[in-house]
Amino acid sequence: MAQYILKRVLSGALTILILMTVTFFLMHAIPGSPFVKGEQNMPEELLARLEEKYGMDKPLWQQYLTYLKNFLTGDFGDSFKKADTSVNEIIGRGFPISARVGAVAVVVSVVVGLGLGILSAVRRGSLFDGGAMVFATIGISVPTFVTAVLLMYLFAGVLKILPTYGLTTWKHYILPVTCLSFSPIAYIARMTRSSMLEVMQQDYIRTARAKGVKEFMVILQHGLRNAILPVVTYLGTLIASLLTGTFVVERLYAIPGIGKYYVDSISARDYNVILGLTVFLGIFVVICNIVVDVLYCIIDPRVKISE
Repeated sequence: MAQYILKRVLSGALTILILMTVTFFLMHAIPGSPFVKGEQNMPEELLARLEEKYGMDKPLWQQYLTYLKNFLTGDFGDSFKKADTSVNEIIGRGFPISARVGAVAVVVSVVVGLGLGILSAVRRGSLFDGGAMVFATIGISVPTFVTAVLLMYLFAGVLKILPTYGLTTWKHYILPVTCLSFSPIAYIARMTRSSMLEVMQQDYIRTARAKGVKEFMVILQHGLRNAILPVVTYLGTLIASLLTGTFVVERLYAIPGIGKYYVDSISARDYNVILGLTVFLGIFVVICNIVVDVLYCIIDPRVKISE
């Protein structure tokens, strides 16, 4: 197990290095300067001073090595657009907010998605099953920004019962969490239903029933435990994406999370912020995937880790 985890950590580190390298050189390949906005003219002397301040007057390979050295010490650099603000400060300011909203969305997605999937499998062919699958199909098909706008129009514009910006009270969480969890609920429900239908036809399920085990325990202890592995796989990337912010939802609902800073940095061509947030998200995804692989063995002992 330890050797396997070490291999995954080294593989993840290589992935982050490749991600950082590709992002760095692609950003610097874009024509123009992050200090010049649109067609406005900036005095050459001022532009040269700014490039010197941020080390952009050096050869590109030297800039890359400097960034890599700083990254290894945990320093993501300074923002080009926000005076006296480091990328580490932006992450520290925005990530806790995104994580709070994302954590609630993950819990809602898992609880509601598993519940719908299990009930649909148990009541296969019923009206509830048909309705749940229609909901799941809509949830997968409709883009997040469409869901966000519709919910905003209905509950804030027409009914006027929910706020549409900020996170001051618990009511402020309802719309963004609903938007974030709508599509994941659909995915989890469909995966759970499909896996449960397959598992419930296995011989050990019939054996458990023949032994007099209560149907509730058959479903949860024997059925769900073996059907949940595809969901666990999906949770790796889901947790990483929700906890690190969903850009569209945070933008629409004026949530000052990490996603808002990401969108703003792209619009402003703030290289260090773009690169820092990209690498931060990549690290989060790698960590979540490693945790998911380890959970495989805990949930199902039949899954063997090849070292």
